[in-house]
Parts: sequence; structure tokens; C-alpha cells
Amino acid sequence: MDAVRVALLREVLAGTEWPAATRRFAGTLRSSVVPHRGGLLLVGTEVYEPWHLAAHLVDESTWSGLPELTPTLVRHRVEPGDPAHLAVGLGRIEAAGRGETLLLVVPRSPGEGLLERVHDARRAGATVLSLDNGDPEVRGLAHEALSVAGGDDVDLDTVQHLVSAAAGENGVPVPRGRRRFRDRLSRLADQLTAPPPPRW
Repeated sequence: MDAVRVALLREVLAGTEWPAATRRFAGTLRSSVVPHRGGLLLVGTEVYEPWHLAAHLVDESTWSGLPELTPTLVRHRVEPGDPAHLAVGLGRIEAAGRGETLLLVVPRSPGEGLLERVHDARRAGATVLSLDNGDPEVRGLAHEALSVAGGDDVDLDTVQHLVSAAAGENGVPVPRGRRRFRDRLSRLADQLTAPPPPRW
């Protein structure tokens, strides 16, 4: 998702908890990985691998000049012919320890095997963050969690876009007063369709 779409999404969600909540979570992610010069492990469930978030974090790390945001995607199944960046299995979580950050993305229950590994990594000193559906076991393991429930204004994919964009930001915009949805949308449309300023 490009910067224009993220801006539109934030405008639409202004007045809800999500812009501030995703920025806060992204700030925690940044403060966890930057001082340690990386060590970000990204893992989903057996049926949901967060490829999209991994790609966005790679982009944000490049654009922001923060290579520490580049994650290692940890996969439940690794095939013999997989390239190196896709050949990191669950054993990597077992080896995680102090100075590393484990980001879980779990839209549904992750299963006991993954939770045990995450618990062991936390005991070894890894920082655990989660984007989840409110599962109490996952939240109990996480140092910081951002949950998306079924009745929320957004889905987990949208939250991942907002978190990855916020993680790469160099500054947080000053909050503005509350406006109606139609006013916000109209203002954004005006900005996007305005002609460029003249060059002298």
C-alpha cells in the first residue's frame, strides 16, 4: 500500500482509536529493534503466513533508512528448494533470545506448538509483540499486543498496513481537531487532485 492510500486510510479512520493505536504499536516495534540493530522475527500461524507485512516492512526499512525493520520471516513449513530468505523454520524461534523481537501475526488460534516456542523465546529474553484477534493466550505471552476483534472498524490486514507505515515514519503528525467523515474525505480529495505549484 503506497503512502497516498495509507494517508486516505488514516483520514477515513480519524476519530477512531486505530491511527493512534497503530502508531503506538509501531513505536514499540521500532524501539524494540532499533537499539539492538535488528533481530526482528516475523511469524504467523500454520495457515496464515504474514508475507504481506514482511514485504511492507522491507520497503519501510529501505525508505526510512532503518535496516533494523527488515524482518526474518519464520515459516511453519520449509521446502528443500526454498530460497534462503524463505527457508527459516520454527527452530529459529527456539533459538531466539535477548535482543531479539518476535512479532506474531495471528488472525486465529495459533496452536499449542507455536505458543510453547514463543513462551520459551520470551523466557530466554526475547521481546514478544502480537497483532492478533484478542486470543487471551497470545495476549498473555505478548509484551505489547494490538488486537482486532470481529466487530471492529478494521480488519487485521488493514492494521498491518497502518503499523508497517507508521514503523517507517520519521515523525508523527500533529493531531488535528475532530471533523466529520465527509469533510475529511473532501479535504483529502482536494489535496490529491490539486495542480502542482508553479515552478519559478
